[in-house]
Amino acid sequence: MATIRELSQQAEPWFFAVGLFKPHLPFAAPKRYFDRHDPERIPALEAAAAARPAWPSSWHGSGEFRGNYGHGGRDPAMDAEYARRLRHAYAASVSYVDAQVGRVLDALRASGRERDTIVIVWSDHGFLLGEHGIWGKHCLYEHALRSPLLIRHPGLPEPGRTSAAIVETVDLFPTLVELCGLPTPEGLDGRSLGPQLRDPTAPGTKPAAAFWTGGQRTVRTDRWRLIVDRAGERVELFDYQTDPDEARNHAAEHPEVVRELRALLEPLPQP
Repeated sequence: MATIRELSQQAEPWFFAVGLFKPHLPFAAPKRYFDRHDPERIPALEAAAAARPAWPSSWHGSGEFRGNYGHGGRDPAMDAEYARRLRHAYAASVSYVDAQVGRVLDALRASGRERDTIVIVWSDHGFLLGEHGIWGKHCLYEHALRSPLLIRHPGLPEPGRTSAAIVETVDLFPTLVELCGLPTPEGLDGRSLGPQLRDPTAPGTKPAAAFWTGGQRTVRTDRWRLIVDRAGERVELFDYQTDPDEARNHAAEHPEVVRELRALLEPLPQP
């Protein structure tokens, strides 16, 4: 943590980025992080959540997971014990990276700059651990796109509170600009998360959009997610109010919602 010690001694404001690889595949971590989790207490997925979609979907065969790593002939889709073992290893990997974040925060505290430094912990994507029969990301389902986001700054009125607001990673830059008291450039797609930091119950101010290969696009609101392909022929609609596991495609029964969400996607560029 020599870099933090060095930066903390200068008078000018500084920006320090730390990249951590885990919990990316392969799910490897020192044994003591496995020991923190009882594999018998790691729940299996409900059958509806683990099922491959029965409708025309953006399902894929988990090529990164299956093609790049040896599994000794075991398949978590057919082997519940192996699926539990993999989830145990993922939990250990998460605990391992948590400990590394803790080392950075300990160094910041030791430097004496904890009270005037903004800290953001975030990830570029999530990961499916058998949801929809997928082990990986490379799709636009909720577990692939939902990622950790933690923001701490000295002026937080309610530190430790969680916000349920829908936000995007493009919101981080305008958030930092506001927290640093700098002028916000024009033409940004993101919006500052200052309102949510001041009041964790404040709703999001816009839906969240995401893109994937082959022209796939999605938009997420507080209640709904729409996924469409480039041609607009494959449509998936999920209602997180009644179906948080995305176990059903609700597009046919809610054509009005599909139209509304399609309209939100239209102004966005094709990937």
